[in-house]
Amino acid sequence: MDTRKPRIAVVFGGRSSEHAISCVTAGSVLRAIDTDRYDVVPVGITHDGRWVLESGDASRLAITARGELPEVDGDAATVSLANASASSELMVHEHGSVLRTLGEVDVVFPLLHGPWGEDGTIQGLLEMAGVRYVGAGVLASAVGMDKHYMKIVLQSQGLPVLPYTVITPGLWELDRSACEESVSSLGYPVFVKPCRGGSSIGISKVYDHSGLEAAVDEARLHDPKVLVESAAEGGREIECGVIQGFATNPPDTSVVAEIRITGDHEFYDFAAKYLPEENTELAVPADLSVAVSDRVRELSARAFEALGCEGLARVDHFLMPDDRLVINEINTMPGFTPSSMFPRMWASTGLDYPALVDRLVQLALQRDTGLR
Repeated sequence: MDTRKPRIAVVFGGRSSEHAISCVTAGSVLRAIDTDRYDVVPVGITHDGRWVLESGDASRLAITARGELPEVDGDAATVSLANASASSELMVHEHGSVLRTLGEVDVVFPLLHGPWGEDGTIQGLLEMAGVRYVGAGVLASAVGMDKHYMKIVLQSQGLPVLPYTVITPGLWELDRSACEESVSSLGYPVFVKPCRGGSSIGISKVYDHSGLEAAVDEARLHDPKVLVESAAEGGREIECGVIQGFATNPPDTSVVAEIRITGDHEFYDFAAKYLPEENTELAVPADLSVAVSDRVRELSARAFEALGCEGLARVDHFLMPDDRLVINEINTMPGFTPSSMFPRMWASTGLDYPALVDRLVQLALQRDTGLR
């Protein structure tokens, strides 16, 4: 009888602009995962897409006191996922050495943020290999990553979203005036975002027409497809965590939290999210009425199910001055960094960090591979 511990491959880094944040997230998970219960294999993906066997030194995967960002070790041995005989093994390729195996992988924990990881690409690879993994499947990951189609799906289910327009690369080059008119119809100020990005990278707040071109150019550095949406002026930033229920149970929702921006930060930008906490105030739980909190949790669960999510998600809302709730976005692989809201909300709900990681792994171990 096979009595070995389940083998968990923690995959992080990647080719997107969120490479460093993925590394930070992985460091937090590696510190928390129970190595008495699981055999943990850290796998990094370099900036150029090469898979390598990382050291597992969680302290190296942290933002330094000077604000230096971590990255995957490009000099480490290359690894690959080999599928044969109804099992998938991690193979190590070291220069000048014989190919060796790290053994069969039971679950992949893909802690990748942004394109080429969070967007359904690695999920598709794992589906083809028949490997279980933590988090949303191919479709939900792709839709959650693309803010344009995310809004289409949410709207189709009667869920409230902010007014928006999309600037495609062809339209921006061929008919810029049409793009400008479409943005003006929203009314300024607006937010200009990479359509398939995260961690607030490439986002700008634009107050009038004169700032639009520079903001679009900045967003296009990260994604040729750009989303422009109305600013939720006066709105409170409210978040809720969602975890898939075991078996056929409905999803579970966390306590509701609020982000308050302080200092010189006008919105929840990269520095406010990941650098010293004097930039933000995180209220967990948020100071809201029971009725409003219940409504946030209900909308969050509905958004999770509308996209067909699995595993986990964080749903971000705006509570407007007139008490309307608007869904800003759903994140199918929210950050697990020390300053991340998702684990904080679940800790306040009664599920501490190690228990949260364990639940996500257990959910992945129990789900079927293939169509489900």
